[in-house]
Amino acid sequence: MPAEVKHAVIGFPGGIRASLRWTGSGGAAALFALTETGGTLADHGALVGSDPDRRCRAEMRVESPAGVWTARLASTISDAPAGFYWDTEGLLVLKYGFHVYAFDSRTGALRWHHRSASPVLVALGSSRLAHVLVQAEIETFAIDPSGEVGWRVSHSDVVAAAELVGGRLVLTSFAGEMRSLDPATGRGAH
Repeated sequence: MPAEVKHAVIGFPGGIRASLRWTGSGGAAALFALTETGGTLADHGALVGSDPDRRCRAEMRVESPAGVWTARLASTISDAPAGFYWDTEGLLVLKYGFHVYAFDSRTGALRWHHRSASPVLVALGSSRLAHVLVQAEIETFAIDPSGEVGWRVSHSDVVAAAELVGGRLVLTSFAGEMRSLDPATGRGAH
């Protein structure tokens, strides 16, 4: 059975357009057959493990006023890549599987990469925060522009959803319980 390739296009401020394609385990050939020419191409699949083409794969092609670049990623689990443009730092931040990547939005250079202990649900950012918020199933952590972890909070229940609401990071557990954290420090509500 041929691998199904999924596709999404996201527009970001500043004339940046990202085309994301991804597929399940062993679907690299079908995915890479769709790769567009032009610009630079970097394959970061080896960051996840040896023989990345046997794993789930994703490809992000970015077109911006500064040029075109493409990055290839790998994941040990089936996941849809998702991300945001961190405008104050000029980074495209992408989560895929257990990993979070930060790419220079103009060149595609990988600025940093972080692996979580559990699947990453969402990466969030704001021009009002000095770091990226990464929500994984069992932990929340903050990563600064250089890629260093500023703080980390572990959770006793699996987190099913996370969003920034009213200046707070609101987490919903698998059991339906809600908890809020200060997105600047990771401390709970008082």
